[in-house]
Amino acid sequence: MITASIVLFKENLETIRKTVDSFLKTPLEKKLYLIDNSPFNDLESHFKHVEIEYIYVGNNIGFGKAHNLVLDKINSDFHLILNPDVEFLSNVIPNLIKVLLNESKVSFITPKVLYPNEEIQFVCRKHPTFFDLINRKLKISKNNIRKNEYQDQDLEKPFYPDFIHGCFMLFKTEDFKRLKGFDERYFLYMEDADMCKKIDHLGKKKLFYPEIEITHQHQKGSSKSIKLFFYHLSSAFKYFLKWGIYFP
Repeated sequence: MITASIVLFKENLETIRKTVDSFLKTPLEKKLYLIDNSPFNDLESHFKHVEIEYIYVGNNIGFGKAHNLVLDKINSDFHLILNPDVEFLSNVIPNLIKVLLNESKVSFITPKVLYPNEEIQFVCRKHPTFFDLINRKLKISKNNIRKNEYQDQDLEKPFYPDFIHGCFMLFKTEDFKRLKGFDERYFLYMEDADMCKKIDHLGKKKLFYPEIEITHQHQKGSSKSIKLFFYHLSSAFKYFLKWGIYFP
């Protein structure tokens, strides 16, 4: 069995409907948890389905904390952390599970992620450093960004990166529970980077598997909004206080 959780906040109905439909078309026993952090539960009536549990929180408790609400509910073999703006074919999850079953040291797997125009999203990164975050904002060194995104290697072959962005993280549920889900001190941003560090400390890996692909709209919120930028900055401080500041 597979479970999945999607955290919602003022989502576009048609966008989230495409994501939900993608998951429900998966030919496996499954259950989807929609955790709604929005101020109004406008979406609930649109997702009445035997394989969906809609959880209305009533206020925005943050990304990681919302996903963690299902920790005590899931008894599946695999659990998918899914963004609300992702689309994929019905065979994607079954094929990823086949790979994951043969990877005893891997906690989660992520496929190749494409923009709607079919350009690749560079979701694999080295573990964040203080300079990396400054460089991404100020574009001091494009070469550093390329190296940080593993663009200097063949991204058409599977490998085990330090960190993979969290739009589609297919976990072994046992590991997700051992990790106690996301660190709830991060309200928004960096919770996926933190998760990947926790996996390292568990002695496990993360697998990027580009032989299978999905589509992600990927709204770059923190580069467009001052409020979201400060959320990102706050999370970065928490991350480096927890794991230490590393200067390459």
